[in-house]
Formats: sequence, C-alpha cells, structure tokens
Amino acid sequence: MMHVAVGGGRSLLIGGRWEAADETMAVVDPWTGRPIDAVACADAGHVERAVASALRGGEAMRALPTGERAHILHTAATAVEGDAERFAAAITAETGKPIRSARREVARAVNTLRLSAEEAVRLAGETIAFDSFPGGEARSGHYIYEPVGVIAAITPFNDPLNLVCHKLGPAFAAGNAVILKPAEQAPLVSIMLARLLLAAGLPEEALSVLTGRGADFGDALSSHAGVAMISFTGGARVGEAICRAAGIKRLAMELGGNGPVIVMEDADVERAAAACVSGAFGAAGQNCIGVQRIYVHDTIYDAFRDALVAAVRALRVGDPTDPATDVGPMVGVAEAERIVAWTVEAVSRGATLLTGGERAGTLVRPTLLENVPADARVACHEVFGPVASLFRFTELDEAIDAANRADYAIHAAVFTASLRTARRTAGRLRAAGVMVNDSTDYRLDAMPFGGAGRGNMGREGVRFAAREMSQTKVICFHDA
Repeated sequence: MMHVAVGGGRSLLIGGRWEAADETMAVVDPWTGRPIDAVACADAGHVERAVASALRGGEAMRALPTGERAHILHTAATAVEGDAERFAAAITAETGKPIRSARREVARAVNTLRLSAEEAVRLAGETIAFDSFPGGEARSGHYIYEPVGVIAAITPFNDPLNLVCHKLGPAFAAGNAVILKPAEQAPLVSIMLARLLLAAGLPEEALSVLTGRGADFGDALSSHAGVAMISFTGGARVGEAICRAAGIKRLAMELGGNGPVIVMEDADVERAAAACVSGAFGAAGQNCIGVQRIYVHDTIYDAFRDALVAAVRALRVGDPTDPATDVGPMVGVAEAERIVAWTVEAVSRGATLLTGGERAGTLVRPTLLENVPADARVACHEVFGPVASLFRFTELDEAIDAANRADYAIHAAVFTASLRTARRTAGRLRAAGVMVNDSTDYRLDAMPFGGAGRGNMGREGVRFAAREMSQTKVICFHDA
C-alpha cells in the first residue's frame, strides 16, 4: 500500500508553511478501496489567507530574473526525475492508473517543467514600428510581457502530476503566483511536487495548495477579487459554476471532449485498430482526448470491427500495480456504475454489445458497442470511461458531419493513405487538433492544447499557456 506522508493531514500550503484544518478527508485507493492518506479540508478562511499570501508571492515572482525562474523549474524537473518511481507509485495509488502509464506521466511532467524553464527566458516582446503611421515618426519603443498576477489553478484527477505541471510551470515561467486546488481524489502528488518546488528555491508565498472539497471553498476562490485568472481543467458543470462565480477575470477552461475517429477504406486496418484500442482504453478511458466514437467505412467495417474486438479482448485488466496490466480501475464506484448504466441504456435502445460491459467494484471491462443511437449518452456526451462505439459510413461527408455533432471537441483523428483525404478531413473537422493516422489521445506537451467546442477557452501547451498567463505592456519613447 502506497503512503505519502503529508504530516497527518497537514496538506494546506499557505505562506510557505504546511497546515492542518478542522476537518480532514481520506484519499482512497480505487483498486483496493482502502484509505492511503488523509488531507486537510480548506474553507473560505483559508482562501482569504492564501490570496493574501499569493499577492505577496506575486511581487516576489515578478522581481525574480527570468534566468532564476528557469533555474527553479529546471531544478524541480531534475528532482521529480530523480524521484520518478515514488511519484509513479503515488499516481497509481490515488488514481488507479496502471503503473506503466503512471511512469509515462512522470516522464511527461519532467518534460513539461523543462519546457516551462525554457519558456521563462523566451517570453520576450518585440519592437514596434511607431513610424508606420503619420505622427509616429518621432516615436520608438517596444512591448514586453508581464505576469497577470495571482492564478487559481484547478486540476482534475486523471493526470494528477502532468496537468498540475501544465498550470504551475507556465505560470511560474511568466512570473505569476499560484493557488493550486488539486483534485479531491488525487491531491497527494500535488503535495509532493509543491515540496520539490519550494526546495528548488521557489519563493515561499508564490505557491499555495488548498486541498479538500471544491464545494466548501470553490466559490470563495473563484470569486475573490485578488485572483486575476482561473485555469480550470474538468467537467462542464463545474466550469459553468466557476464562470458564474468568477465575475470579470481571465479564464482558461478545458471542459472535456468526445473524440471522433474516421477510418477510411484505404486505412491500415491493424494499425488503426491498435491506435483506437490504446486511445479508448488507456487510463480506463478517463481521458478528455480519448477515442470515443469510431466511424468506419462500410467496405472495411467488418474487418476493422473483428480486429478491434480481438485487440480489446486481449487487454489485461486488473491490478494497476502490476506492470503487465493494460486497464486498471476507474477512480470510484459511482463513476463505474455510471458507465454500466449508460451502456445498458444504449443496449436497451438497440445498440449491440460487442464485448465488455461488466463491472466488478471500480473495474469496468473495456466495452465496445455498435448500432448506437446518435442521441444515446455514450455517443453524444463525454463518456470518460472505457467505452467506445462503432458506426458505419459510406460517404466521407456523412462521417465528418456525424463526427462534428458533439458539443465538445478537443481532438479528432482520421486514418487514411491519401494525403488529399487527410487534408480535406482535417480542414472540416471541428476540433482543436486533428491527428492523422494516430489516436486522438496523442499530445505533445509543447503543442497548443484546448477545446474547440462550446465553453472551451484558452490554450495550454507550455508556450501558449505562458502567454495566456501574461499581459503585454507597451513602452513608447517620444524622441522629439
């Protein structure tokens, strides 16, 4: 059993000190159902103190030379890399992510921190040609980037280390202070990371960590006038609540997806099937860019379906601490029950269950469906679980129109041997990223990342996030 010592519930970081609270909550291993640690539950009073601390920390960050910011982030990256196995074990313990996947996440987090370090010294402005318009001939100058101020970072459970790094790294690179609210289910790796950042030389008040239930203090954090920006990754319902509370401040929102894949008649069937299996069932499908809807050309549909079913049935499901495991548990029983209920609903409306659909505690067997009604929840909502649905098509335009029906879109994919088809499809798919001959769940941490559907705002990816977390200042000299 993994245990991360957080000082008996002393998990609130405010003003450089770790504190307890009147109430604690257990962090539970989704696989065993046993508590692995306890964290403090923050309240509105903690928010007030964290914001006051962060405002002071923001001044300290603003004063740091960019080279020092880069050094802190590089030092933290090296520390995470040196403690990679403990971080991976913690990720597996609090999320149920298979250990192989957890190790990959740690490696990505190291890369994200290093990219952030490099961006700290690249975040520079440009000169401005003031003489480009009459009246400006005697003027010269430039613009620079400055930090926006205090950023509230609210993160999900499914990538509890790397997604935190995607918020903290760019924020610190740009000179901001951060108040981090990690996921209720998975706060432990955030605490571990915070300790390494402080040890790396981060100014004490530049980072606050508020663990606990978002319902207890989320509105107080989102609405606080001292918070300049909120960066949130999570569900649409919580995103809407944050927007209502936030008022006038900068928002960055990634609210989920419903990844469509189009498999053309000239696609490599085995390659496409393997990519779809990986994309649909990695992390037990708890992935905002996971494969969810697969549109297959009628001429290869049967061959593709057979290859996909065989590959899914070959997945090893079970104990996430076993390096041989492909698919571990979902994060909680309620989510597992929801997935089975959505599957049963689809079947009751005429869908065919090709494989899977069973649940044992938090473990849901990888599930494939076909003949799914377009308005069934497994098709038109974000499943966020180990379920994928197959659809036939004959004309590409038909498949593109169907792929574009979802409200939320982050990534889409097309498998084809034709460059012309790939370009045409990529141009018409309404998504923020289109993967050609690859799974929707491919993400390079340096690339721009975000949503293209309703409610999604802003972009992550280190360079792009650093600019979202900055504001320009123009400096103009009148030479006359």
